[in-house]
Amino acid sequence: MINKMSKKYVYDFEEGDPKNKALFGGKGAGLALMTQAGLPVPPGFTITTDACRDFFQQRKQEIDEIVKQLEKGVPPQVRDELIKKLWGIIDTLSLPAGLMDEVREHMKKLEMKRGRKFGDKNNPLLVSVRSGAPVSMPGMMDTVLNLGLNDETVKGLAQQTNNERFAYDSYRRFLQLYGKIVLGIDDKKFDETLNKIKQKYNAKNDIDLDTNALKELVEEYKKIIREEKGEFIQDYWYQLEMAIKAVFRSWMNPRAIFYRIANKITPEIAGCTAVTVQSMVFGNMGMDSGTGVVFSRNVATGENEIYGEFLPNAQGEDVVAGIRTPMHISDLKERFPSLYQDLYKNLKMLEKVNKDVQDVEFTVEKGKLFFLQTRDAKMTPLARVKTAVDMAKEGILTKEEAILKVKPEHVLQLLYPKVDETSAPKPIAKGLAASPGAVYGQVVFDPDDAVEWAKRGKEVILVRVETKPDDVHGFYAAKGILTSRGGMTSHAAVVARGIGKTAVVGAEEIQIDYEKKEFRVNGVVIKEGDIITIDGNTGNVYLGKVPTVQPKVGGELQELLTWADQVRVLKVKANADVPEDARIAREYGAEGIGLLRIERMFRRPERLEKLRKVILSETTEERTAAMEELSEMIKKDFKEMLSIMDGLPVTIRLIDPPLHEFLPKPEELLRQIYEAKMSGASEDKIKDLEKLYKKVEALVEANPMMGHRGVRVGITFPEVYRGLTRAILEAQAELIKEGKNPIVQIMIPQVAIADEIKFVKEKAILPTAEEIQKKYEIKLNFKIGTMIETVRGAITADEIAKNVEFFSFGTNDLTQATFSFSRDDVENKFLPKYLELEILKNNPFEVIDEKGVGELVKIAVQKGRSVNPNIEIGVCGEHGGDPTSIEFFHKIGGIDYVSASPFRILVARLAAAHAAIKNKKSL
Repeated sequence: MINKMSKKYVYDFEEGDPKNKALFGGKGAGLALMTQAGLPVPPGFTITTDACRDFFQQRKQEIDEIVKQLEKGVPPQVRDELIKKLWGIIDTLSLPAGLMDEVREHMKKLEMKRGRKFGDKNNPLLVSVRSGAPVSMPGMMDTVLNLGLNDETVKGLAQQTNNERFAYDSYRRFLQLYGKIVLGIDDKKFDETLNKIKQKYNAKNDIDLDTNALKELVEEYKKIIREEKGEFIQDYWYQLEMAIKAVFRSWMNPRAIFYRIANKITPEIAGCTAVTVQSMVFGNMGMDSGTGVVFSRNVATGENEIYGEFLPNAQGEDVVAGIRTPMHISDLKERFPSLYQDLYKNLKMLEKVNKDVQDVEFTVEKGKLFFLQTRDAKMTPLARVKTAVDMAKEGILTKEEAILKVKPEHVLQLLYPKVDETSAPKPIAKGLAASPGAVYGQVVFDPDDAVEWAKRGKEVILVRVETKPDDVHGFYAAKGILTSRGGMTSHAAVVARGIGKTAVVGAEEIQIDYEKKEFRVNGVVIKEGDIITIDGNTGNVYLGKVPTVQPKVGGELQELLTWADQVRVLKVKANADVPEDARIAREYGAEGIGLLRIERMFRRPERLEKLRKVILSETTEERTAAMEELSEMIKKDFKEMLSIMDGLPVTIRLIDPPLHEFLPKPEELLRQIYEAKMSGASEDKIKDLEKLYKKVEALVEANPMMGHRGVRVGITFPEVYRGLTRAILEAQAELIKEGKNPIVQIMIPQVAIADEIKFVKEKAILPTAEEIQKKYEIKLNFKIGTMIETVRGAITADEIAKNVEFFSFGTNDLTQATFSFSRDDVENKFLPKYLELEILKNNPFEVIDEKGVGELVKIAVQKGRSVNPNIEIGVCGEHGGDPTSIEFFHKIGGIDYVSASPFRILVARLAAAHAAIKNKKSL
């Protein structure tokens, strides 16, 4: 038992702090805001996240151990056993001392506000018990509605409302939710019973069941509870206490745990859930009642129109679950025009107050509007960008606030491919375009199968009639989601938008048969494993893999990025090795090429053959001659790249990998020798192969990451670097003659000693440049720099900076050198274990290691600038496209640019702006 001491756990909506989501949860904070703003909100109170934390504290160590095992990702059978054990532990926990005393006090206040009494046989008060985490976790935790009903109070509800059918409809809903959420009974048992009753009474939907059918259903549900968990307990205070415990427990259900892992929701971001206890209002009282979810703007397109759905004669769970396809919100306007106007006015007020598009749940009871929840909406990336820009223009947001509304990953999602309408076949079905992108994959019908297939490297589309929160692990494994039921506010649509997965929902033509593992549409049968394409931009569903196209950058995205460019400090360049990379980079706004790796230029057979001749040459003269031929071959590649980036700097790294990587493998040569001998080849041919084998074997290194590579090649064979310099600078000279403005920067890799730079400059680069200037009768302007990727290079950056005009951090190799990790090995061997055990918080090859690699970067920047204040400094490792790393590079100061892969240029531009804005705010 937790000692409560003086801690206050429960707050009425009138006294809650709308800004304190950490304590009151998103739902509780939203209800406090709406109540205090005078909106029609059913009264209630919030149990804080402190109570939840104290609840779990009783056996925290045991619970944490099980959660860690679940976080590893275990097979379904093991997962089920762990959850059973976890919930067995949680079931032993007691609510914090004094909590229920507070709850009883606030229930008395609630009774006075509503003029009804909890548990009264004639005039009962019913409540909902709902979860509310500090950050939105749609559908991941649990809710119990209509609590307070039993065999006596259901009669009082019928008398109170003069509607017996409504009373028993509410009772059967309560029994199902209580059985599922509180008692842990498999929901399928209730669904199967409901379907049997519907068949018996010839009812298509649940709203077609009459009073007698619902009474029978209530008895059947109580029978399920009795058989599974013992007699249904009629004590309404016991029901409330157990429901509060169940909502706390839902913080630890597998889908909630998985969602927090997938979305990186740490205990610091959200440590537990709050619970709201709220007076029920009823949308299931007839066709003048209903429930709905509405957004203050279109969450698919971003258009400034209220957008949502309304389901008559229903409760909130019906809309989210997609049990019936709801009406468009415009139907509400026709049915209740004045109510619609109130809804619109208050939506826009909430939008201005919260400075974001709002997702609002509401209920209409006998023609009266009630607000049940408001939260920031989950939108498609397209809508997120458009609404941010529009709201800035409308004065709701500043430009900087608008920039911060769009996350870098949203930009990546905007580059998802679209179906090429010019070559696409006729779609086999059409649903609602719930979340963008065009993806193909093999059809699977079960979330667990989606996970298993994905583990085997298969690309899958999860196909369901409708989805439930328990399916969320399948969402993450699948490339896309297709449902036959549900609207734009259904679970599938909301979650898919939230996690950036393509989704098409409500494709009602599709008839799904789970037992046969197939679906049928217009005479076409699609079985498990068949490939389909779904287009979340249009809602179309296609058979097979359909051609796609890459979207262009324009409209509001271009406008937002222009704003971002105005505030960011770091420049953004591209890592580009081939012309197509350069074209994409320039289109996406790169301010030059920060790293051009020349190794790809040697992939063509005739070039690879010439490079091998360079490597295997036995004399300087032979190597020089071969290098001159190779230089002429690759010069045109440099011309093309420099021409594409005309007027922008292009940093070209001289050859870096170990030389043996360009040669045949020794075992391959041994095989050739064996085959030559067996086939009776000539002695000369066999001798040549044996000679080649010896040379290649001599070049193979035990640790090539630290061997004969980079600048060491330029020192031992300066003719190699002379030839490469010749190709680069002749390309520059010829482009200048053609009237262009190529800006060249030559990068020397793998430097650890300043004298290495001096040698390469004096023996290779500068003499070659002098020759070319004489040959073309032209003055060449180019910079010489290096890549800081060795530890010694970083800590002697002051010595290096005296000899170069720029340096750029190769954080990939610097990470390997700092950790003594070989990336190719560790990511397949022990790195996953390090992350699992939290020895490392992040993969250091994806997110910069601030304490180690980051500290070396800081030292090198400070030392470099201390002797060469005008030196240009950049980052060209993979971290140059990672938002977290970009923020670090901004904070330490002294770095001029980051260089990212072409498809992460937009991400880097926005991330650099975020870093500038956040850093300014923190000063």
